[in-house]
Amino acid sequence: MRALPAVFWCETPGYLVTIMTAALHKGRRARTAMKRFINFFSAVPILAGLTFSFGALAAGRDEAVAPRPAPAVEVPNFALLDYHGKYFELHRAQGRAVVLFFTGNGCPIARKSIPKLRELRRKFADQGVVVWMINSYSQDTRSSVRKEVNQFPVGSLPVLLDQRQALALSFGVQRTAEVIAIDTSNWSVFYRGAIDDQLSEGAAKPEATEKFLENALRQHLEGKPILQARTSAKGCLIAFEKVSSAPDGEVSYAKQVAPILQEKCVTCHSPGNIGPFAYSSYETARKKSRMMEEVLLAQRMPPWHADPAYGRFQHVRSLDILETQTLLSWVKQGAPRGEGADPLAASVPGTPPAWPLGQPDFVARFPKTEEIPATGVLEYRHIKVTAPNTEDEWLGGITIRPGARQVVHHVVLRARIRGVSDDGSGRGTLMAVWVPGTVPVRFPENTGRFLSKGAQLDIEMHYTPDGAARTDVTEIGFYRLAEKPPLSLTTMAAINMDLNIPPGEPDTQTHALVAIKNDCTLYSLSPHQHKRGSWMKFEALKPDGTRQVLLSVPRYDFNWQTEYYLTEPKHLEAGTWILCTGGFDNSKLNPSNPDPAKRVKWGEQSFEEMFVGFMNVAETPPAGRADTASGGAGK
Repeated sequence: MRALPAVFWCETPGYLVTIMTAALHKGRRARTAMKRFINFFSAVPILAGLTFSFGALAAGRDEAVAPRPAPAVEVPNFALLDYHGKYFELHRAQGRAVVLFFTGNGCPIARKSIPKLRELRRKFADQGVVVWMINSYSQDTRSSVRKEVNQFPVGSLPVLLDQRQALALSFGVQRTAEVIAIDTSNWSVFYRGAIDDQLSEGAAKPEATEKFLENALRQHLEGKPILQARTSAKGCLIAFEKVSSAPDGEVSYAKQVAPILQEKCVTCHSPGNIGPFAYSSYETARKKSRMMEEVLLAQRMPPWHADPAYGRFQHVRSLDILETQTLLSWVKQGAPRGEGADPLAASVPGTPPAWPLGQPDFVARFPKTEEIPATGVLEYRHIKVTAPNTEDEWLGGITIRPGARQVVHHVVLRARIRGVSDDGSGRGTLMAVWVPGTVPVRFPENTGRFLSKGAQLDIEMHYTPDGAARTDVTEIGFYRLAEKPPLSLTTMAAINMDLNIPPGEPDTQTHALVAIKNDCTLYSLSPHQHKRGSWMKFEALKPDGTRQVLLSVPRYDFNWQTEYYLTEPKHLEAGTWILCTGGFDNSKLNPSNPDPAKRVKWGEQSFEEMFVGFMNVAETPPAGRADTASGGAGK
């Protein structure tokens, strides 16, 4: 089409107004002329979007043009724990609508709204309406919420804790008692505001005259337009962190955002590491800003799955409340560049070191390259290698370095060591494990593992093809100690192989027990399940009858099989039992589920299941004996 002169574009708005006015007052002929004019404009890309409103006017009384509904805006997925520590995720909610009610301990309007919520849930539960209460007061703890719930009963309504206030901040919630109703067919908001018009700050009507939420739910469930989709919420103001000292409240990319990304994200999101992209500049951070919001709300990133209510651990990757709100505020502000040099561009990490713990003292390698086909289900491969040490050694660390991380599901190193009993596998004693998310660390202080000269190594390789043929040469680095350590580090496990997971079940629970026969020190815990694994908890059942949660992982992620190192090693008394409880989600709501229609039992492949609670421990020296490190001859 020939380009129109600039004067045409400048004069067009006034010309259109003239034609519209004539069309409305001069009858059918003028309106017909306007239709032709609009058909012409529809062919011009820059003005095609204007033709709808003008076309409606042109139609006049001759033909009604239905308004086009605005496209639904999808709200981000989110995940929270309730005050019991149970995991909830928006996209796993079953029903036609999810109602979020924002609350906080001590808010009078929120308290008075609880009976209304319980009644609404009673009315609409059978029609697929799910109601969640969201506590977004950062200072409210589980114990204080439990006390509040005991005083103001919520029945079976879940109370989810938004302690980092990420959900309230992302949804722009400023007051308690605000309701957000979400359509699960497209994850869009169809009503937002107050439950009804009865309660307000410092006042209350004898009864409600307008039942906003109930009306909106009925209209939504009947497939009708929502007549009043937005009202003003009346509740207590929510106090957020002050994330910026700038007069306009703008978050500084250079001074605030980039440093958080460097500390918590760049380790993986850098060239040569496992992140799918590198945070190498402001442009990358801005481009990924909306995705940043989504993964923070869903708690997919940073990858850390331990419930903060139990235990204290090293190498914590999660964000605190200020870091979370800083990033989300920056995203909500449109990810501004601001002033200052770009820290990400100025310090792009180089290629990660081949051996994060330094050059090993000796290295074991595959005798030949392993060929991995592009497709198929592969049996475990057990590769035999003679340990390269020329004399007995006490080791202070072992690092496993897969050659083809894209297809290595796990690596298990065992060794037949002189004077050390087999772990029950028939292949020796367990020495080290590599799974996705493994952080290379040296063994705990004053501990080590014994490796006899010329020991037979069994390297168990589990490959999962990814569509491309690959080759792998995995290497294992060993770090020797100068002398025999006071304590010998061993790995023990609570295992349940008697699994029977029915098809379609969202929470098939199981457990495993292991006895502590001698006093020992616990250093780390590591849950292991496959793709249907959903949660696991470690508890110590003590000889005095008390019990203590050591680790709770409310949402197990097969892609990040983290080993959790205790900040302070824990003494376990002889006679203690370690109880591991957990669950499997074999439903269609589990996005990692290979096949919800299948019954699942124990098996080595990732489409089968396992239930193992690994622990690294060292037997504590009995009274009067300072050295219990054993395992044959030592240096």
